[in-house]
Amino acid sequence: MSVTVEGENNGAISPQSEVKSPEASSYSWYVLLVLVIVYILNFIDRQILSILAVDIKADLGLTDADMGFLGGAAFAVFYALFGIPLGRLADNWSRVKLLSIGLALWSIMTALSGFARNQVELTMARMGVGVGEATASPTAYSLISDYFPKRQRATALAIYSSGLYIGGGVSLFLGALIVQSWDAAFPQGGPLGLAGWHAAFVAVGIPGIIVGLWVATLREPVRGAMDGLVTPAHPAPFRAFASDLSMIVPPFTLWGAWQRGPMALVINIVTAAAIAAFAYTMIQLTGNFPQWSAVGFGYYAVFSWASTLRAKDPATFKLIWGTPAFICTTIGYGLVALVAYALAFWSAPYAETVLKLPKAELALILGGSGALSGFLGVIVGGSVADMLRARHAAGRVLVIMFGVVAPVIPLWIGFTTENAILFYIMQFLAGMFGATALGAAAATTQDLVLPRMRGTATAAFFLGTTLVGLSFGPYMVGQISDLAGTMVDGKLVGNLRVGILSLIAVAPIALGLLIAAYRSVPKAERTIVERARDAGEPV
Repeated sequence: MSVTVEGENNGAISPQSEVKSPEASSYSWYVLLVLVIVYILNFIDRQILSILAVDIKADLGLTDADMGFLGGAAFAVFYALFGIPLGRLADNWSRVKLLSIGLALWSIMTALSGFARNQVELTMARMGVGVGEATASPTAYSLISDYFPKRQRATALAIYSSGLYIGGGVSLFLGALIVQSWDAAFPQGGPLGLAGWHAAFVAVGIPGIIVGLWVATLREPVRGAMDGLVTPAHPAPFRAFASDLSMIVPPFTLWGAWQRGPMALVINIVTAAAIAAFAYTMIQLTGNFPQWSAVGFGYYAVFSWASTLRAKDPATFKLIWGTPAFICTTIGYGLVALVAYALAFWSAPYAETVLKLPKAELALILGGSGALSGFLGVIVGGSVADMLRARHAAGRVLVIMFGVVAPVIPLWIGFTTENAILFYIMQFLAGMFGATALGAAAATTQDLVLPRMRGTATAAFFLGTTLVGLSFGPYMVGQISDLAGTMVDGKLVGNLRVGILSLIAVAPIALGLLIAAYRSVPKAERTIVERARDAGEPV
């Protein structure tokens, strides 16, 4: 088996390696279109909670921190954790079948959210949405990487990622439209006592089941063919999936640690105790048991999974967890995602409660501008990232850095002005600038592993965007809003302006991580095969 190794001349890419790679076919672009539609549905179901937040908060008597938990960790922890075994299943089984099943599951759970009557029931439904949606990006990233050559990969992944912004924008418009129409028709509550926000969940969940049948008709590509590293089928994919699932579910994690030896068990128990102590401390400080228990569970499960992966698949562990370039890129972009998820969730409630803008207007403008700005940002960012990579192996990281720095000024202006037009313009710019980073970050991590590891690498990448970004972004804003708020008529009224502006503090941390990634990516990519072989990979 021959492998092309990129040149060492200041990180430059060897032109011969790009010329000889296969071409993307018309069917490749058709598959990409279907995957974009799936991702649009993914983010409609995920983000519709934002435009419904004010109604849900009032109906269920919740705080901003409670809503931040529902919009963040309630979904994110299960999305991230199940992304680990499902990412591995995507590496070992039919990605098309897995995606169609996952789409049906998260669509059903979204519809069931419309029957929730309290925070616990809504939390359970959001967890189910997270499990189903965990199939989406590992399968899609892996499919795209096998349908498109490396030189087009960031562009293709950026186009796929545009579904994030289109879906997020459409969710605001649909949510507001359904709520207002339903409440106008049934001012005292509709059939089965459903309010407008209930009906919105049901209405957006059902179409996904139909699209799942469409996804099932796609062809499964040859794994690794685009990179000249054709990978044989796994002999027992579901046995491996069951083993991976046991890595993240206590108390099976303790049994798995014991199988690796007494010292591994001791380390696992000590780590669990340390995480539990941290979670307990944060619960005492914030009074938010669901947020910190979910986060603690999530981080312990990730540690257990990584420890088991190190023992069972040292090559994959080496190229993901043992590669500083991968870790710095993932966490650096995870902080970009923290800001993006927080703004995506809280911008509409902020405009409705602080600027007193009508729900229909802000949903139409924020939804439309959010979809357009995100689409433009992610497409332009992906294209520029591919052009920069052609000049330097770490060129894409420059685009991620831009996504960190550029939104800061629009964010500050947008959330300090009282002028609605200026607020909308700044929202557009902040969204567009931040969106440029996604395709570049995703492609960078995909290029740092072997083809058979791409689903797992995607799951690890999304640990950063979810357990760092989504778990903390909406919650951080909500918690700081509550802390900065005041009591009015015996009820806590949060200060969302302070909460949202606090997001600027993450920019210097993200930038430092990405500078480290820029310095380390060229060598990491150049030595992939060598490091994998040293870890026991037969390449």
